[in-house]
Amino acid sequence: MAERFDWADIEQRALGAYLGFAVGDALGATVEFMSVAEIAAAYGIHHNLRGGGWLKLRPGQVTDDTEMCLALGTSIIDGGGFEPHAAAEALAAWLVGKPVDVDHTCRRGLRRYLGDRSLSAPLSTSDPGNGAAVRILPLALASLGDDAALEHWTVAQCHITHNHPPSDAAALALGRMLQALLMGGGHKACRAEANRLIAAWPQFSFRPYPGRASTLVVETVQTVLHGYFRTDSFERCLIDVVNRGEDADTTGALAGMLAGATFGVAAIPSRWLGRLETPVKTAIEAQVRGLLTIARQRLQENPM
Repeated sequence: MAERFDWADIEQRALGAYLGFAVGDALGATVEFMSVAEIAAAYGIHHNLRGGGWLKLRPGQVTDDTEMCLALGTSIIDGGGFEPHAAAEALAAWLVGKPVDVDHTCRRGLRRYLGDRSLSAPLSTSDPGNGAAVRILPLALASLGDDAALEHWTVAQCHITHNHPPSDAAALALGRMLQALLMGGGHKACRAEANRLIAAWPQFSFRPYPGRASTLVVETVQTVLHGYFRTDSFERCLIDVVNRGEDADTTGALAGMLAGATFGVAAIPSRWLGRLETPVKTAIEAQVRGLLTIARQRLQENPM
């Protein structure tokens, strides 16, 4: 099976996805927690990596979304695959390092892990946030070609901080969307996975668009999919999504992931990619190679 994969094309799409994720994070962070009207009054249409925002970021600086993915990706590469304890240790070390921002549920979950070393948060009945779903990217790259591994790894990594069925479902659906796009399936294959999610969990339906882009995973996914399916380029997708404000760094990151995988790394505007901070860009490039190497080796050892 591995021989049928166009790994050169997959790598360009994976670079597009991961760098697009970081670019969307940095672009959206400027207008995080602003309303549509506030963004329009301040910027007209927000379309530059200018930094600032409530976190007072440098232009091209990313937030916790990209940092958590990089921490998780490092643990996967170092271990030759996903392992829950290693993932939890990496995320906990990231938290202890005092990142620029931490989602409340992620903070609570990682502090629980530091206290009792348990790998699962208690089952929650409240509306789930998006902090687990946003970490799907490195898992999807390393498990490419193995849906069973993607599902097992996704649920395990989600439960480190979030334990809620819609959160698990959203993360798994986003991972499947990304993998379909890496294989060149385009909007059609991505829409099939979106339909699969909505059939099982109707609250994720995004047509008509409900109009909110909060930290709740349902609204995050609705905003990302609405923007992705109504646009025809990486740039238009990100501008559409981040100008909806609210949790714009996360919606921007996930939209950048899907659009980057669809259109490839060459589609990311140079004015954005050039402003992304060099250490982050370098780390992402190395992780794409390392994570895809794991996927390729797994396929060679266990042909499907």
